[in-house]
Amino acid sequence: MPRFIAFYLPQFHPTPENDEWWGKGFTEWTNVAKAKPLFRRHPQPHIPADLGFYDLRLPEVREQQAQLAREAGVEGFCYWHYWFGNGKRILDRPFREVLNSGKPAFPFCLGWANESWSSKSWTNKSPFTKDNLLLEQTYSTEDYIEHFKTLLPAFKDKRYITVDGKPLFYVYRPLSLPNPREFVELWHGLAIENGLPGIHIVAMSFNTSFREIGKQGRGLVQVPSLNNAAGYYKNLLDMGFDAVNARGNARAEFKVSGRYWAFIRTGLAQLFKIKLTKKYNQRKINKHMFVEEDKWENVYPTIMPCWDRSPRSGRDASIYTNSTPEVFEQSVRDVTNLVKNKIEEHQIVFIQSWNEWGEGNYMEPDLMYGKGYINALREGSRKK
Repeated sequence: MPRFIAFYLPQFHPTPENDEWWGKGFTEWTNVAKAKPLFRRHPQPHIPADLGFYDLRLPEVREQQAQLAREAGVEGFCYWHYWFGNGKRILDRPFREVLNSGKPAFPFCLGWANESWSSKSWTNKSPFTKDNLLLEQTYSTEDYIEHFKTLLPAFKDKRYITVDGKPLFYVYRPLSLPNPREFVELWHGLAIENGLPGIHIVAMSFNTSFREIGKQGRGLVQVPSLNNAAGYYKNLLDMGFDAVNARGNARAEFKVSGRYWAFIRTGLAQLFKIKLTKKYNQRKINKHMFVEEDKWENVYPTIMPCWDRSPRSGRDASIYTNSTPEVFEQSVRDVTNLVKNKIEEHQIVFIQSWNEWGEGNYMEPDLMYGKGYINALREGSRKK
């Protein structure tokens, strides 16, 4: 059975910053509850079942989430961690309370969501609305050291997920680091200096892109190559990252819609400020999610139960239709077969996600399918 690690969003409690930027009491539930169908048989809004519209300040909720995850066969949560530099953090209360209380007794690791926040980060705005910077992501050597020291108690917690005995730390935008190799080497050294056997740093990578290899948000836009996953993965591994979390959804979309049409459509939308809803069949997407390079020992693939970003993005959204627990269970079987020949320690599969309700991307029970996705993960990983 693979080591399933589910991304966990802590955006389900009010914060002073969210109150200021998006209105008093804003949480991810604000987007979820106001979502509307955009086409016939579009299942919106998505309504939570067993846990309701929960508040992550409540320890009872966090315990219930852990119990459901155990039931599904999830090894642990990868909590999204927002460190903007100079000690500035946000949305850190749920994880801080998990760490300090020792509860729930459920494994975890941290994923650094190293992106700036703007006025379009969490809410749907007009394409003509000016995108104002709210929180800028900054980097420095001194801050890398402070960042590591701040997280050291978590790395030493007995619940922290390890690979080859080393704490797993995830970087969402590895190419946004001014010098990725400097960061990786510094943290490797700091881990040893502080009594850890090392640290296992995982970089996120799509297996194709509109950008050249090594260019994230920079460089010329190009028609994507669909057969060069090795180049994208190797670029990050050569920088010193210990492993890559492979994401295949972009490549799958190109395969389903046609890469030239996707390239033209993206250009037109940007040029004319048009909001285009992009619909894809989930079963067809899943057929193209994985590539042969995902079998590499240091590549950890991703599975997605469902995807519908319209609660956050409105009409400017990608939506996977016909997402069902049965379709997800087949994807679980596929990825289980994909990683079966790796050593057990490296049979890691990331689930995107446990509770990204604003992206229609979650495992938690809802009114439509109940525990369907939880059951599908458990059963799919057992079947050959």
